Amino acid sequence: MANATMAAMNNDLSALDAARLLGVSLPTLYSYVSRGLLASVSNGAARRKRYPQEDVLRLAARKNDAKRGGQTAVAAMHWGLPVLETKISHIADGRLLYRGCDATALAQHASLEAAAGLLWDDGVSDYFQQDAPALPQGLAGAPDAPPLMRAMLSMAVLTTADIAHSLQSGPALMRILAAALLQTAPSSLPLHRQLAQAWQAGAEQTELIRAALVLLADHELNASTFAVRCVASTGASLPAALGAGLAALSGGRHGGGSAAARRMLTQALAAPDAKDARDAIGNYYASIAPEFAGFGHPLYPHGDPRAAYLLEILSTLSHAPPQLRAILAACATAGELLGAKPNADLALAAMELAFGWPEGSGMSVFALARSAGWVAHAAEQAAGATLIRPRARYVGRHQRD
Repeated sequence: MANATMAAMNNDLSALDAARLLGVSLPTLYSYVSRGLLASVSNGAARRKRYPQEDVLRLAARKNDAKRGGQTAVAAMHWGLPVLETKISHIADGRLLYRGCDATALAQHASLEAAAGLLWDDGVSDYFQQDAPALPQGLAGAPDAPPLMRAMLSMAVLTTADIAHSLQSGPALMRILAAALLQTAPSSLPLHRQLAQAWQAGAEQTELIRAALVLLADHELNASTFAVRCVASTGASLPAALGAGLAALSGGRHGGGSAAARRMLTQALAAPDAKDARDAIGNYYASIAPEFAGFGHPLYPHGDPRAAYLLEILSTLSHAPPQLRAILAACATAGELLGAKPNADLALAAMELAFGWPEGSGMSVFALARSAGWVAHAAEQAAGATLIRPRARYVGRHQRD
């Protein structure tokens, strides 16, 4: 009885239950163990093997993916089948989870630093106790460049061999990124407060910045995160991996979504009345279809919870900016025209416009927030010591004279 109780507490499965989950016979289950595909553990005096539930579920997921192989491998690279394993974050049933914790629940109270600790090692250590790093020579250049370009430059400088190792840790890199994005000196202040000070944000705005940073800290295997993991898999430095993430984020189909949503809102606000605003929104999206900047997300068919959280707070502010009502009305009109729910890009654009933050601030929030997830994924990939090198299916002309 004691052994059975301990097994239940450890979530170990009997051979019969494991075989049922996998949809195989008992002999096939035993062959999986002999081939090293599945681990088994002894059940003490009963001399019966049991099987860790997590390992069985992982093998079942792999089997399901394999059944859909062949041509569907192409679809895997476009919102399709999983292509690698991670313990950092996942999206399930319309929820974004960081190591099993709901991101929207974390956004109610956590800081980006706390979210980073959760993503990096499940919150075991407080990495941000160290002082802010000093900027190395050459890192404060290009003052007239856009914020994201300055951030990319900072990571490029930090990839050089003579940079101190202390400047290549996750906390140091995030603080250097904040300094580059804001054109300030690196600071040990909480990262959301650094943004708030630079943009002269009030208390309610500061809380929104904090929540947005937490909600955008990671998002499973998005384009920039995959770029980070590819670079990390080669053995490149952490600044080099983060530089790849920033480069991918700069694209209009990724981090540039908030800028595109801002353009739509700006055109709607410039219209003299509601009808003209509706026409302006319709014309804008007709020109960029089929990709709706600020709306829709393949992984959230019922709506992006990050956008829902931020827009709900915006709609209930006690000190609402003068333009906020018109901005939210434009968001609602666009959603009706497109028949789609808002995503995080729209929320960032609405915040940027409503509070009069510098143009591109939404991208800065996105880049700084996502750097936490990039550090986590780079470390996980490096720990696996596996080079990411997929094969391509050649569809061009064959042997030519």
